[in-house]
Amino acid sequence: MSSELRIKKLRGSGGYVMARVTDEQQMKGNLGGPDLFLAPIGRLDADKISKHFCNTCEKEFEGSPKIEFENPNEEVAENLILAERGQYICNTCGSSIAEYREFKKQDETGDVGNAKPLEPQTEVSTQAEPPQQVTENTPQQIEQPEPQQPQEETTQHSPTTSVSSIEGRVVYDENANKIGIAKQVGIDSTQSMVLVITQNDGTEGSIPWKNIRKVGEVILLGNPEESVTPGKCSNCGFSNKEGSKFCEECGTPLQ
Repeated sequence: MSSELRIKKLRGSGGYVMARVTDEQQMKGNLGGPDLFLAPIGRLDADKISKHFCNTCEKEFEGSPKIEFENPNEEVAENLILAERGQYICNTCGSSIAEYREFKKQDETGDVGNAKPLEPQTEVSTQAEPPQQVTENTPQQIEQPEPQQPQEETTQHSPTTSVSSIEGRVVYDENANKIGIAKQVGIDSTQSMVLVITQNDGTEGSIPWKNIRKVGEVILLGNPEESVTPGKCSNCGFSNKEGSKFCEECGTPLQ
């Protein structure tokens, strides 16, 4: 593989940078679509960035944006450590151009276990999100609820936990395989909450909210352990009479 550096446009949620990257970095930034993304690449040296564009300023600037990062070394799941998190910040207005997260396994040969329970949140982001256009084929974005009092730790999450600054977070399955980038929280045609993501191939997909185990610096998936309620429909959640063979609400066969 060639180690020659090439000038490429790397997109973020709040703009883009023009930077010299290697073939290996290009492969990391390629999610299957026509564009390259900055978040999967991580932290670049400032001298490799020749220009940056800020969506808030609507202007391109010479040189590198400000790069801030920290190394929390936080265990987000069994055998999965958040090694570094950072962001590229516009020098003029201070808006975030892109964010990134880097993870590592404590045991590279081992599997990733269950996610750590989500800690109760005492602070809720108050930064207003710009309105997004809703199309017929796109799940509707929901408004962020009013801040609630912290609740007991749980692996089943509430809307208050999820909506705050969720865009751009990397989504991993229960085996620590990256499946995409979080885009927004929405509701599907059945009025059920879903997480809308940009998948690795660049297409848009959605994940039922009940399949999310943890929302933190990274979003981890996994089927939650739920007790089986006799007569409860697994498709729509309707509570049918015990002994019913089909759901009275949607017609789905009951187990």
